[in-house]
This record gives sequence, C-alpha cells and structure tokens, in this order.
Amino acid sequence: MSRPRLLIDGDTLKLEEILQVSRHEVTVELAPEAAKRVQASRALVDRVAAGDTPSYGINTGFGTLAEVRIDRKDLRDLQRNLILSHACGVGNPLPLPEARVLLLLRANVLAKGFSGIRMETLGLAIDMLNKDVVPVVPERGSVGASGDLAPLAHLALVLIGEGEAFFEGVRMPSKQALEKAGLKPVVLEAKEGLTLINGTQAMCAVGTLTQLRAELLADVADIAGAMTVEGLLGSHKPFLPEIHAVRPHAGQKAVAEHLRRILKGSELVETHVNCSKVQDPYSLRCIPQVHGSAREGLAFARRILEVEVNSGTDNPLVFPDTGNIISGGNFHGQPISLAMDVVAMALTQLSSISERRVEQMVNPSLSGLPAFLAKNSGLNSGFMIAQVTAAALVAESRILSHPASVDSIPSSAGREDHVSMGMTAALKGRQVSEFARSCLAIELLVAAQALDFRQPVNPGKGVLAAYELIRSKVPHMDRDRELHHDISAVTALVESGAIREAVKLATIS
Repeated sequence: MSRPRLLIDGDTLKLEEILQVSRHEVTVELAPEAAKRVQASRALVDRVAAGDTPSYGINTGFGTLAEVRIDRKDLRDLQRNLILSHACGVGNPLPLPEARVLLLLRANVLAKGFSGIRMETLGLAIDMLNKDVVPVVPERGSVGASGDLAPLAHLALVLIGEGEAFFEGVRMPSKQALEKAGLKPVVLEAKEGLTLINGTQAMCAVGTLTQLRAELLADVADIAGAMTVEGLLGSHKPFLPEIHAVRPHAGQKAVAEHLRRILKGSELVETHVNCSKVQDPYSLRCIPQVHGSAREGLAFARRILEVEVNSGTDNPLVFPDTGNIISGGNFHGQPISLAMDVVAMALTQLSSISERRVEQMVNPSLSGLPAFLAKNSGLNSGFMIAQVTAAALVAESRILSHPASVDSIPSSAGREDHVSMGMTAALKGRQVSEFARSCLAIELLVAAQALDFRQPVNPGKGVLAAYELIRSKVPHMDRDRELHHDISAVTALVESGAIREAVKLATIS
C-alpha cells in the first residue's frame, strides 16, 4: 500500500507534516515549481564558479579563511574537505525521528531555490528519506552560529558516501546503507558542501518534535488537573467564564474553557456544594492562569518554528533573479534558541504545579484521603515515592530552564563572535519535555487512585474518560507494587495521544 505524498517547496511545510515524516508515514517529493527555482539557482553558481571573481564559499575558504582564494581545480576538494573537517560531533546519535526531520528540513530549505544546490544532490537527500536511509548525527557539537555546522556535516557525510547511516533502523557504514537502498553517493561541486551545512535545521528538528510534544502535554496537563480537582472534591467555580473575561489572556481563557468541558456532567461536584471550605489551593484554583501562561509561551514558539522551517538559512544566499550572491546571517539560531528556552520554561511550570497537586492528594492533612492513597498505610507506602520522583524531575527541569539563548562563546577565531546556543536550547527543551511527560503521568496515576475513593459517584465526563482509559491499563493499587511499571504504562498513554483523544471524544458537544 503506497504512502500519502508530501510535496515540499521550501515555503509551505507544516509542523504536523514534519511529524508524519518523523514517523516515516509519507513519501516526500519535490514540487515542480521548486525544481525550476533550484535549477536557476544552480546555474548562477556554475557561472560564478567558472569565473575569476572571488565569491565566498564558492571559490574561497570559509570563516576566517574567507579571504583565501581557491583554484578552480581544487573546488571539489574544497567542498569535500569542508564536510570532513566539520563532522566533529560527539555524543549519542539523534533519535531516528529527529534525524529524519533533520534530513527533511534541509531538503526543504534547498527546495526554496536560494542555495545553489544541484538537483542530483537534492534528489539524493529526498530519496534517502523515502528509502529510510537516515544519517547518524551526534547530537552535541553545535553552537548555533553558522547554524548547526557539525550536525549538518554528519548529514552531508552520508550524501558523499562517508560516515554512518541507519538503513531500516540498522546502523551501518553509509556506503553500505546507500547500496542496500539502491542509491549512489554524489561528488560535491562548487558551494554544495557549504550549502549543506549552513542552517538551523538540527535545532529545528529537535525543536519541532519537542514543540509538538509540548502542545500535547499542555492538553494533558489540563486533563490531569481536572482529574485532581475531582479527586480532591475541588470547586469548579474558579473556571467560570466571567472570571476570565475580565483578564482575557487567550491562553488563560482557553484553559478555563477546556476545564469546563472536561468537568461537565460531574456528579462529584454536587456532593460538596455546601462544604465549609472557602477556597482551594492555588495549584487547583489557578490552573487556568498557570497552564494558560504556558500555552502562551508555546504559541510564541510555534510561530517562530513555523517561520523558520520554511526560511532560507544558507550563507551566502543565491538570488538568480538579480544575479546576486550575498553573504548575510540567516544561519544564526537566535530565534529558535529563545523559543526553545521558552518551551522549556513553560513545560517546567506545568510540571511544577502538577507536582504540587500530587502533594495535595497524597498528604492526608490536605486531602482528607488515606495517607499516600494507600490502604493499610504504614504497611503500605502507596504513592509516597511517586511524589518524590515528581519532585526530582521538577528540580532538574528548573536547572535545565536556565536559558541557553543568553549564553555565547565566540568561535572561528572571533569571526563568529556571537552565537545562539540554539541546539543546546533545543536539547534542553527535549529533556524537559520528557520530564514533564513523566510528571503528568504520575499525576494522572495518583488522581485515578484518588477517584477510586470517590466511587461510585462519577466525575465529569472528560475526567471519567481519562480515568477509565487509565484503569484499562493500570488497576487500582490495593497493596504496594513496582510503581515504575504503572508510570511507564500511563506515560505511553500520554505520549501516544490516547488520553487526549479519549477525553476529546467524551466531551464533544
């Protein structure tokens, strides 16, 4: 069965389409109009390479060696040497989904037609995507200055038959991977090496998948918060629309509306209408304000990423309409660096307030429920250490929320005297997203246990849907067991989107 097609043209790629490519769900093709632009751009590079006028990256050295003129006979060696010398990344390889996205995003930038790449080279990159030849790219080594030089150099290695690649998930030398896929490496011509490694695609690859996970987690945070509200017999009044109409932040209003839908139809709320409690703790009462501000941060990051994945980030840029080849700074990763710092901070605050809600449930002096939600507490410790684990994850997330975007270490003998640390910000954001996912899984698990003590009275329809899905995978804990298995099971429900989808279906009006 053939996969759906995705046409890339350098201008219209959507974040959700990137997710499809990360999962190897679509066949990528170059749009016909993009092919024409690519050919025109290459024709200009060929004319300049054949002449004697110095042009950066075409017939000169790189960085602080830009004034060194390269003989025409050495232009191929110049491009090959660039790739070999810059492929000095360290650390674990990017996970396959991120490495696929890296390859897609670089192909999409080349498709804009401002890079001067040959159709043969771009075609190989697209063929690699479709035949599941994925470069082995160490995730450390970029300062986000001339873009992600080291990661992109490792990508480019595979195009010339060097380095390593995964073929259908198996790691091997790139020549072998290409051969198994029925592909042949290319010999880079003038400018092509530089074209392949100047850009922000590594930070965007990590950042885009982190952003999409973060948006999922923002919805799950609302669901977890609503479950806790019901488990603790909290008030629904702080979510009434008139409160948020007088402080109309878009994120705050959206969260309050989401909570009202999830909690609609609650029978539990009727059981404590006349209780003596005047106000709930902030971790319940201020969910719209805290979750809402996180959503505002994520909305900012999405806007930046949507622009960046369709931007020309080469240096120099090739403008065939005017005949100009111009050096600039579009490779600088500052927009992505700042955006990913914001994502990390937004997710950390979602984790932080979630951990406080877990404390509200496991602390008998706050919840009115059995200590640590355990039967025969003392003999059983219940969810005591689940809260400790959440606290540990929040503490580390706070450390990782120190911004990378305000840091800079000059490189290239001072030519690159201000750098973005964009890849650092993206990798931090990815790690924080994984911690947030675990924190929310813990809250969902603990909230389900709290709701067990409220039976047979039902919570709101959305809460009930999430509770029933969790209970289909994880039974009530009536005696101590290895909780890490339960946390893993709920984490899988979160990551797959199953919890969000179950609640969405249950709350459709």
